Amino acid sequence: MLTSKKHTSFWVFPLFIVLLAVFFYFKPESFDKKNQTFTENQDAAHVIRIASPDLSASKNNSTANALVDHVYLNKILEKEFSKENIKVEWNFFKGAGPAINEALANKQIDIAYLGDLAAIIGKSNGLDTKIIAATGRNNPSYLGVLPNKGYDSLEKLKGKQIGVWQGTAYQLSFNKFLKSQGYRPEDFRIVNLDTSAANAALAAKKIDATWGLIPVLALKKKGLAEVPLSTHTNKDGSGTMQSVFIARTAFLQENPALAQKFSDILVDSYQWIAKEENREQTVNQVTNNAGFPKDLYEENIKNLALKDIYSPDLDPYFKAHLKTGIEEALDAKLIQKNINIEEWVDDQLIKKSLNR
Repeated sequence: MLTSKKHTSFWVFPLFIVLLAVFFYFKPESFDKKNQTFTENQDAAHVIRIASPDLSASKNNSTANALVDHVYLNKILEKEFSKENIKVEWNFFKGAGPAINEALANKQIDIAYLGDLAAIIGKSNGLDTKIIAATGRNNPSYLGVLPNKGYDSLEKLKGKQIGVWQGTAYQLSFNKFLKSQGYRPEDFRIVNLDTSAANAALAAKKIDATWGLIPVLALKKKGLAEVPLSTHTNKDGSGTMQSVFIARTAFLQENPALAQKFSDILVDSYQWIAKEENREQTVNQVTNNAGFPKDLYEENIKNLALKDIYSPDLDPYFKAHLKTGIEEALDAKLIQKNINIEEWVDDQLIKKSLNR
């Protein structure tokens, strides 16, 4: 019995020492402190996937937005995030809003530049997104009509074919413009055509009119269209186009520091293009890349300050326009489910960036 006790003491004591050492080395307080940075890095994304409609009139990809193109063309995000070994991927979609919403639903992208209607449709259909910044407001829109037909008013276009890109900001813009003038889409024969197809159809005299942006002015310059009406005359901004940056809510929750840095970079870029001395360089940059005639782009923003058009601030004015857009989309049965604008807009990131 004595021998047995000695043998037991021989292995029990060393085992106790080993267990004690293991406990002190791996106790929870020490583990949390030691691995805090590792946990944060593991949660952080190693790539930021950004999507945009491809609105270029050239072989180059372009958002056709002076602020977003400035960030994209100068690789500002890439340069800043490379310091943290984070890649930035830009994905341009010819399918515009619907294709980008599908990519968001499939978690193939994290952040998207979209017109207001596409963002509204996605949110109403259940996409868990947040609006994190404005990217454009009060962008002018134009009604291009066949020349020499006497189409100098909406009244004379009743029952005529008008090409409008359905399911996008173009549709929402046109509907709001019609409403401001006392008309409804049902008063006309709306043909669903993207901007290129609509402009080509008008030039070929296959439709009577189209609603669009700068390319409509290009048709006017060539003598292929007249522009009797535009949003320039609407003081309340009815019919102008708004655009936003939205992000998947899960992405924002998993990467709060990254999201804040994205917002900071966007605001820094905005502050650069907002300076009057940088206006010409900004215009040259977006027009050269997108293939837009510079004179038409300048005509489009004549008497408009870039600091006003491209302010990323999610202020009450911008929220009010979004709310009106949601109401118009519901009225036109473009969406079935209402959206609480205050819950959808996350203005904390942009506020912090603007108040630095």
